[in-house]
Amino acid sequence: MGVKFRKVKESQSGFELYLISSKGSWKKELGTHKSAIELGFEKKRSILTLPAGDQLIYVGLLADALKSAEERESVRNLAHQVFNRAKEEGAEKVFVKNLTSKEEVSALFAEGFGLSAYEFLHHRKDAAKTAHGVSELCFVDDAISPKKLQELQAQINATLWVRDLVNEPLSHMTALDLSQAFERKGKEDGFSVNVLNKKKIESLKMGGLLAVNKGSIDPPTFSILEWKPKKAKNKKPVVLVGKGVVYDTGGLSLKPTANSMDLMKSDMAGAAMMAGVVSAAAQANLNVHIIALIPASDNRPGGNAYAPGDIITMFDGTTVEVLNTDAEGRLLLADALSYAKKYDPALVMDAATLTGAAVRAIGTFASAIMGTADRKVISQLEASGEETYERVVPFPLWADYGKEMKSPIADLNNLGSGLAGQITAGKFLEHFTDYPWVHIDIAGPSFLPGANTYRPKGASGVGVRLLFDFLKNMK
Repeated sequence: MGVKFRKVKESQSGFELYLISSKGSWKKELGTHKSAIELGFEKKRSILTLPAGDQLIYVGLLADALKSAEERESVRNLAHQVFNRAKEEGAEKVFVKNLTSKEEVSALFAEGFGLSAYEFLHHRKDAAKTAHGVSELCFVDDAISPKKLQELQAQINATLWVRDLVNEPLSHMTALDLSQAFERKGKEDGFSVNVLNKKKIESLKMGGLLAVNKGSIDPPTFSILEWKPKKAKNKKPVVLVGKGVVYDTGGLSLKPTANSMDLMKSDMAGAAMMAGVVSAAAQANLNVHIIALIPASDNRPGGNAYAPGDIITMFDGTTVEVLNTDAEGRLLLADALSYAKKYDPALVMDAATLTGAAVRAIGTFASAIMGTADRKVISQLEASGEETYERVVPFPLWADYGKEMKSPIADLNNLGSGLAGQITAGKFLEHFTDYPWVHIDIAGPSFLPGANTYRPKGASGVGVRLLFDFLKNMK
């Protein structure tokens, strides 16, 4: 499925690509094609196909300066085009010569290429025949270091794994299946996984998670993933919390099917994202102590399902009036956010496909963020969003919004007024925090209605690269 990155001393016969900029030193190797290349830059083309003896070579034309996020993204998009060409030609290996000598160019190209090499064919009988045959991306230059390639490989491996988790339907991804996937990945990558079963969850009185699970015949799980390197730069852990609703019918507040319930296998994208961050950190040996908390269940209207009007008692003792059973993700997250206090965290970040309001506000091109963390944290998260092109948009958490979450018969309600729903959901979650905290609503970019260059239709794996960059650069 994925592509392996390697550094090699020289190209072999086959698919060969040169990366150049107009002001770069490319004429020594490509001088015989000077006129074609200069015309390509003039016409603002991205790829040229040029004859070289009895075979063809490819030339990727880059901007001279990659200052903006859009310019850097153009290199990833170029890599996506190259991957498609290589796939069409049946190439197994692609050899890249970066004549710009800039490591950033090779890194961006590797990202776009590696993220393009994804197909979800697990349930296809013709998978072996249909799957692409591209297995290696080989760099024939000294611009990029082996350490950087390892770091990129870790992030891309984790992102593709996240896509697989999110694309799996409920028939193959119950809460128990999800926790077992975490356990397998932990053994493979070297991080620890502890899964709390329903009996333990009941003993902890996690009322939010248990309420959502009441309509299901499958038990809930609460998974604790931890990556703790020997020389972690943070004395207190960063805790990551992910919404693990493996399928959401809306419960008794049943969703409509078209463009809603039919997409709800993706409602655990926040859980997959946070597990993916731990996986990437472990593979890259990132020197940050991370703990991920993943409450998981499906949300169904069967059995003894919780109902609008119910009052439930959360893990921290807060009572919540349920106004809509389709506002269930915040109930799982709230229990996990309360549980996070036991770790005395330096920072807690949660991710969830939480609200349609976030999608209506900013579409599929960014995630909504808000929280109580220091402004420096929010700024760094924005910077990481620009760096990875997994952009984020801050929203306010004014006290005014909290008034909408009050209930006359309980401490809180789980719905609010329906206006600014992405923010009122955040205000609900804020109640369960007493530490620096950031909420990331990934409802828009996590599951796409159509392919967008190296992001395929369906699960995008958004957030892994965003938080890896954030954690790597965290002070």
